[in-house]
Amino acid sequence: MKILRTSDKRFAHLKEYPFDPHYTTIKTHDNSDLRIHHIDEGPEDGPILLCIHGQPVWSYLYLRMIPFLTEAGVRVIAPDLPGYGKSDKPAAREKIIVINDKWTG
Repeated sequence: MKILRTSDKRFAHLKEYPFDPHYTTIKTHDNSDLRIHHIDEGPEDGPILLCIHGQPVWSYLYLRMIPFLTEAGVRVIAPDLPGYGKSDKPAAREKIIVINDKWTG
């Protein structure tokens, strides 16, 4: 499967999005590598809040919530689903649905 990767430079203008990027690589159904971006903010020992975005948005959706939650001691994890935000994008748009269905169950 052909995979597209958006350069980090494309996100440099988002000064209000101060979160450190974290990446995990998963295998697709055809054994291609797909890099998934996620935010991981707050105390490691805090209760975890997993924020899953809908379509067509990405983890940027939570940028105003995260500071309040982390100040309250919550660890916030917010992935960008494949095809969105800082995560890799399959070149064939119809593959995004298949990958997200398999990845999220």
